[in-house]
Amino acid sequence: MADTSDHRSIDPDQGGNAFTARTAPARTWLTWTGRTVSVAAVAVVLWACLTAWGAIVHGHPAYAILLGLTVMGAAWALWRSFAARTRASGWRLVLRIVLLVVAVAWVGAMWWLRPFTAQEPALSALESDATVTVSESATQIVLTPNAVPRSTGVFFQPGALVEARAYAAILRPLAESGYTVVIPKQPLGIAFLALPAFDSARPRYPDIDRWVLGGHSLGGVVAAIEADDNDADGAESDGAPAVGLMFFASYPAGNISESLTASVESISGTEDGLSTPAKIDASRANLPADSTFTQIEGASHSQFADYGPQPGDGTPTISHDEARTRISDEALRFLASLEPGQN
Repeated sequence: MADTSDHRSIDPDQGGNAFTARTAPARTWLTWTGRTVSVAAVAVVLWACLTAWGAIVHGHPAYAILLGLTVMGAAWALWRSFAARTRASGWRLVLRIVLLVVAVAWVGAMWWLRPFTAQEPALSALESDATVTVSESATQIVLTPNAVPRSTGVFFQPGALVEARAYAAILRPLAESGYTVVIPKQPLGIAFLALPAFDSARPRYPDIDRWVLGGHSLGGVVAAIEADDNDADGAESDGAPAVGLMFFASYPAGNISESLTASVESISGTEDGLSTPAKIDASRANLPADSTFTQIEGASHSQFADYGPQPGDGTPTISHDEARTRISDEALRFLASLEPGQN
């Protein structure tokens, strides 16, 4: 009897091959998109190094480490894209998409985190002389009076993405007047990541028995938190207390009008496009009733340090030198009012 059964062979991989064929365009698109992102990552690192090398070298090492990891990750991804490999399908394809999205976000973060670099006269103000000794480590800058220092120290938090060196010129007059000034280098230029810095610094200065916390922009927000936690009534205070809080173009994030015992000075500019006069005025309700507010006529947000213009800021109507001098003078006046016997 003739065999009438169907002997056509069935390829067990036929379904998989069909799926692979359908996903081939997606895989090709992912490959070239991944290569583009890798090249963009290297380009962002080069751009950051070319435009902010001083801030990267002199800043907290966290950003430099991330830039290094970015280059290594981009090189590995490029090598993988050209190396022979099993075609991704199914969950592997989904994983590649997720990793690509993460890579795009990472590159965007490296671009956004590029710091504002210190400019003159801040750089010259970092030179030690007969009056002030300047020391710098990976995590802070300290301006120490060469004469017998006062018992009041100043701990100053930089603004977001502004490198610590940019505040040397505006804060040096404080050191010249006898106040030890500590400027922390914030990880990634974000003040909230430097919240523990004040507690870490206090034990290093046993001769300082009272502190004034200060900060510019976002740094002022963090300084307010530190002052509130470490004033005379602060539950977390286990060292020299904070007796003063000094805002440079800044204001608190929340209401500390009842909890804060430290004296408060708010110094702001009338042409500030970020911490605008309206925002500063609104902050009065969140601060103790005896807080003092000083406006520098014609000053902008970026004139509270030396790092160049900042996106979103207003246009100043006074020179940077004049603004810096007036801000330093107001800060000194506030510090003098806190000296024992002045209240």
